[in-house]
Amino acid sequence: MLRTARVVRNTKETQICLELNLDGKGTFEGTTGIGFFDHMLDGFARHGFFDLRLEMQGDLQVDGHHTIEDFGIVLGTALKEALGDKAGIRRYGSRILPMDETLVLAAVDLCGRPYLSFQAEFSREKVGDMETEMVREFFYALSYSCGMNLHIKVLDGLNCHHIIEAMFKAAAKALDEATSVDERISGVLSTKGSL
Repeated sequence: MLRTARVVRNTKETQICLELNLDGKGTFEGTTGIGFFDHMLDGFARHGFFDLRLEMQGDLQVDGHHTIEDFGIVLGTALKEALGDKAGIRRYGSRILPMDETLVLAAVDLCGRPYLSFQAEFSREKVGDMETEMVREFFYALSYSCGMNLHIKVLDGLNCHHIIEAMFKAAAKALDEATSVDERISGVLSTKGSL
């Protein structure tokens, strides 16, 4: 059974078409127009073993806000659609991921209830062409459009590039675990009988 989704979102600010394969090889094709964000998405796809194929135009003449936030909305929607009724998935996933001096925790519950806990501080306003304040906005949009609990916490770190990259990779690893199928699970992993 293919766990894929295709999501299209067109507004006056962004035009996005995203194809997602949850059981891919970890490839990212396309561009958001924001180089550092593309680098993060490439790492996200690779370490989560998700295939992402993107066609996108955003109002980058304004800034990167709409592009990054709207991509988060579309990615979260695609994850939700690709998971379907969530039968057989592990539901929970977590990872503590090191990257040089940085250590980041990411934990996910694909429970259908959106919530983001984001504990991080950045010493720079930008990394490359991406504003650091947009990192939280991306994960907020992702968590709420997918309907997941997402906790991201920086345990240690100095370099903003390392901190952000560790966040994306840790979140991908946690999602890979949470979306994976466990043959021991009959139906959904919930006492309520639905997620």
